[in-house]
Amino acid sequence: MASGFSLGTVEVASSPQERFAEFLQSKGKRITHQRRILVDHVFQRHDHFDAEELILNLAQQPEASKVSRPTVYRTLNELVDAGLLRRMTLKGRAVYEHDYGYPQHDHLHCTMCDKLIEFQSSELKKLREAVAHEHGFRVNGHRLIITGVCADCGSKRHRQHSPLDLI
Repeated sequence: MASGFSLGTVEVASSPQERFAEFLQSKGKRITHQRRILVDHVFQRHDHFDAEELILNLAQQPEASKVSRPTVYRTLNELVDAGLLRRMTLKGRAVYEHDYGYPQHDHLHCTMCDKLIEFQSSELKKLREAVAHEHGFRVNGHRLIITGVCADCGSKRHRQHSPLDLI
């Protein structure tokens, strides 16, 4: 589910590890070795992923293979609660992406191949602010997922007709 490019970063005061440790401490929990491995792995690069993809990726790394399945699911929920990851539901499954240190953006979601394309639009931001102003609403952020068919899948749909199409 990788997006293929980055929208850049937003300067933050602490690392994801530090922020997560603070969050856990505020909840009376500790940062375990498995949680550290998981946070490092998730924040090495910006990808969209689900829990099963993460578990498969972790299994391919010797040290990370010791992270248990329940720890992955529990920690993903904690990372969302800590504001480090964002959860999106696509076709009934939870997909995650970085939220901390990554700029506000929106997505195009191909319903055929599940590709997610990230984009930013200053026009969309202006429209959001205008609508919020009209309603006396203070905006904290927004999430927009536009569904459709990507160019690759769209070109596959336009195949040549065969005599079997008439049956």
